[in-house]
Amino acid sequence: MTTELTIEHALLGYLRRSPMHGYEIYQHMSDPNGLGLVWVVKQSRLYALLAGLEKEGYIEAVLEPQESRPPRKVFHLTESGEKVFLNWVQSPVPHGRQIRLDFLVKVYFAQQEGPETVARLLQRQRLTCESWSARLQESAGSLENEQAYTALVYEFRRQQIRAILDWLAASEQRLAAGAFEVQA
Repeated sequence: MTTELTIEHALLGYLRRSPMHGYEIYQHMSDPNGLGLVWVVKQSRLYALLAGLEKEGYIEAVLEPQESRPPRKVFHLTESGEKVFLNWVQSPVPHGRQIRLDFLVKVYFAQQEGPETVARLLQRQRLTCESWSARLQESAGSLENEQAYTALVYEFRRQQIRAILDWLAASEQRLAAGAFEVQA
Protein backbone atom coordinates (compact mmCIF):
# COMPACT_ATOMS: atom_id res chain seq x y z
CA MET A 1 0.00 0.00 0.00
CA THR A 2 1.51 3.32 -1.02
CA THR A 3 -0.96 5.62 0.73
CA GLU A 4 1.29 7.16 3.37
CA LEU A 5 0.25 10.80 3.47
CA THR A 6 -2.31 12.14 5.91
CA ILE A 7 -3.84 14.21 3.14
CA GLU A 8 -4.58 11.06 1.14
CA HIS A 9 -6.31 9.54 4.14
CA ALA A 10 -8.27 12.77 4.60
CA LEU A 11 -9.50 12.48 1.02
CA LEU A 12 -10.70 8.96 1.79
CA GLY A 13 -12.40 10.32 4.92
CA TYR A 14 -14.33 12.92 2.97
CA LEU A 15 -15.46 10.30 0.47
CA ARG A 16 -16.52 8.01 3.32
CA ARG A 17 -19.18 10.64 4.11
CA SER A 18 -20.52 10.67 0.56
CA PRO A 19 -19.39 10.73 -3.07
CA MET A 20 -18.01 14.13 -4.08
CA HIS A 21 -16.32 15.87 -6.97
CA GLY A 22 -12.85 17.32 -6.53
CA TYR A 23 -13.83 20.93 -6.03
CA GLU A 24 -16.38 19.95 -3.38
CA ILE A 25 -13.64 18.09 -1.47
CA TYR A 26 -11.38 21.12 -1.85
CA GLN A 27 -14.07 23.35 -0.33
CA HIS A 28 -14.38 21.03 2.68
CA MET A 29 -10.60 20.89 3.13
CA SER A 30 -10.40 24.68 3.03
CA ASP A 31 -13.17 25.21 5.58
CA PRO A 32 -11.75 27.60 8.23
CA ASN A 33 -13.89 25.85 10.87
CA GLY A 34 -12.58 22.41 9.92
CA LEU A 35 -9.31 21.19 8.48
CA GLY A 36 -8.59 24.68 7.17
CA LEU A 37 -7.44 25.33 10.76
CA VAL A 38 -4.74 22.69 10.38
CA TRP A 39 -3.39 23.01 6.83
CA VAL A 40 -3.64 24.64 3.43
CA VAL A 41 -3.87 22.40 0.38
CA LYS A 42 -3.46 23.63 -3.17
CA GLN A 43 -6.25 22.57 -5.47
CA SER A 44 -3.82 21.21 -8.08
CA ARG A 45 -2.19 18.99 -5.42
CA LEU A 46 -5.59 17.68 -4.40
CA TYR A 47 -6.44 16.59 -7.96
CA ALA A 48 -3.07 14.87 -8.33
CA LEU A 49 -3.66 12.96 -5.08
CA LEU A 50 -7.17 11.97 -6.18
CA ALA A 51 -5.71 10.57 -9.42
CA GLY A 52 -3.18 8.57 -7.41
CA LEU A 53 -5.85 7.17 -5.10
CA GLU A 54 -7.92 6.20 -8.12
CA LYS A 55 -4.93 4.47 -9.69
CA GLU A 56 -4.33 2.53 -6.45
CA GLY A 57 -7.98 1.40 -6.38
CA TYR A 58 -8.95 3.22 -3.17
CA ILE A 59 -11.47 5.42 -4.97
CA GLU A 60 -13.41 5.22 -8.22
CA ALA A 61 -14.67 8.03 -10.42
CA VAL A 62 -17.93 8.25 -12.29
CA LEU A 63 -18.53 10.93 -14.91
CA GLU A 64 -21.58 12.99 -14.03
CA PRO A 65 -23.16 14.98 -16.86
CA GLN A 66 -23.79 18.69 -16.36
CA GLU A 67 -26.18 20.82 -18.41
CA SER A 68 -23.96 23.51 -19.86
CA ARG A 69 -20.51 22.21 -18.88
CA PRO A 70 -18.40 19.17 -19.54
CA PRO A 71 -19.10 16.17 -17.31
CA ARG A 72 -17.35 16.15 -13.96
CA LYS A 73 -15.76 13.30 -12.06
CA VAL A 74 -17.56 12.26 -8.91
CA PHE A 75 -15.38 10.13 -6.66
CA HIS A 76 -16.60 7.19 -4.57
CA LEU A 77 -14.74 5.28 -1.87
CA THR A 78 -14.01 1.62 -2.69
CA GLU A 79 -14.08 -1.21 -0.19
CA SER A 80 -10.27 -1.27 -0.03
CA GLY A 81 -10.21 2.50 0.42
CA GLU A 82 -12.64 2.19 3.32
CA LYS A 83 -10.48 -0.48 4.99
CA VAL A 84 -7.36 1.69 4.65
CA PHE A 85 -9.19 4.71 6.04
CA LEU A 86 -10.71 2.87 9.04
CA ASN A 87 -7.33 1.39 9.97
CA TRP A 88 -5.66 4.80 9.70
CA VAL A 89 -8.28 6.76 11.68
CA GLN A 90 -7.97 4.43 14.68
CA SER A 91 -4.16 4.27 14.80
CA PRO A 92 -1.97 6.58 16.89
CA VAL A 93 0.77 8.57 15.20
CA PRO A 94 4.24 7.07 15.73
CA HIS A 95 6.15 10.33 16.30
CA GLY A 96 5.55 13.41 18.43
CA ARG A 97 6.18 15.72 15.49
CA GLN A 98 3.07 14.25 13.80
CA ILE A 99 0.68 15.39 16.53
CA ARG A 100 0.25 18.93 15.17
CA LEU A 101 -0.97 17.87 11.72
CA ASP A 102 -1.57 14.16 11.33
CA PHE A 103 -3.14 13.48 14.71
CA LEU A 104 -5.43 16.52 14.55
CA VAL A 105 -6.68 15.33 11.16
CA LYS A 106 -7.31 11.87 12.63
CA VAL A 107 -9.34 13.40 15.47
CA TYR A 108 -11.37 15.40 12.93
CA PHE A 109 -12.38 12.24 11.08
CA ALA A 110 -12.66 10.08 14.22
CA GLN A 111 -15.40 12.47 15.39
CA GLN A 112 -17.39 11.54 12.31
CA GLU A 113 -17.08 7.87 13.16
CA GLY A 114 -18.50 8.47 16.63
CA PRO A 115 -17.43 8.98 20.25
CA GLU A 116 -16.15 5.39 20.59
CA THR A 117 -13.69 5.91 17.75
CA VAL A 118 -12.50 9.20 19.25
CA ALA A 119 -12.09 7.59 22.68
CA ARG A 120 -10.14 4.66 21.22
CA LEU A 121 -7.88 6.98 19.22
CA LEU A 122 -7.19 9.26 22.20
CA GLN A 123 -6.46 6.29 24.46
CA ARG A 124 -4.13 4.65 21.94
CA GLN A 125 -2.28 7.92 21.41
CA ARG A 126 -1.96 8.47 25.15
CA LEU A 127 -0.47 4.98 25.60
CA THR A 128 1.93 5.62 22.71
CA CYS A 129 3.01 8.94 24.25
CA GLU A 130 3.51 7.32 27.65
CA SER A 131 5.78 4.79 25.96
CA TRP A 132 7.76 7.61 24.31
CA SER A 133 8.08 9.33 27.66
CA ALA A 134 9.35 6.17 29.40
CA ARG A 135 11.95 5.52 26.68
CA LEU A 136 13.09 9.13 26.84
CA GLN A 137 13.37 8.97 30.63
CA GLU A 138 15.54 5.85 30.35
CA SER A 139 17.80 7.47 27.77
CA ALA A 140 18.08 10.73 29.72
CA GLY A 141 18.93 8.85 32.90
CA SER A 142 22.06 7.41 31.33
CA LEU A 143 23.48 10.82 30.32
CA GLU A 144 26.62 12.13 31.96
CA ASN A 145 26.89 15.70 33.24
CA GLU A 146 29.27 16.78 30.45
CA GLN A 147 26.56 16.12 27.84
CA ALA A 148 24.73 19.35 28.61
CA TYR A 149 23.34 19.97 25.12
CA THR A 150 22.05 16.42 24.83
CA ALA A 151 20.40 16.79 28.24
CA LEU A 152 18.69 20.00 27.07
CA VAL A 153 17.33 18.26 23.98
CA TYR A 154 16.03 15.33 26.04
CA GLU A 155 14.39 17.72 28.50
CA PHE A 156 12.72 19.61 25.66
CA ARG A 157 11.35 16.38 24.23
CA ARG A 158 10.22 15.16 27.65
CA GLN A 159 8.31 18.38 28.32
CA GLN A 160 6.85 18.35 24.83
CA ILE A 161 5.50 14.84 25.43
CA ARG A 162 4.19 15.95 28.83
CA ALA A 163 2.29 18.79 27.14
CA ILE A 164 0.84 16.36 24.59
CA LEU A 165 -0.21 14.00 27.39
CA ASP A 166 -1.90 16.89 29.23
CA TRP A 167 -3.74 17.86 26.05
CA LEU A 168 -4.81 14.25 25.44
CA ALA A 169 -6.13 14.00 29.03
CA ALA A 170 -8.09 17.24 28.58
CA SER A 171 -9.46 15.93 25.27
CA GLU A 172 -10.55 12.68 26.93
CA GLN A 173 -12.32 14.71 29.63
CA ARG A 174 -14.09 16.80 26.97
CA LEU A 175 -15.18 13.64 25.20
CA ALA A 176 -16.50 12.15 28.47
CA ALA A 177 -18.43 15.38 29.10
CA GLY A 178 -20.00 15.18 25.63
CA ALA A 179 -18.13 18.23 24.30
CA PHE A 180 -17.09 16.54 21.05
CA GLU A 181 -19.57 16.85 18.22
CA VAL A 182 -19.61 15.36 14.76
CA GLN A 183 -18.16 17.70 12.15
CA ALA A 184 -20.27 17.85 9.00
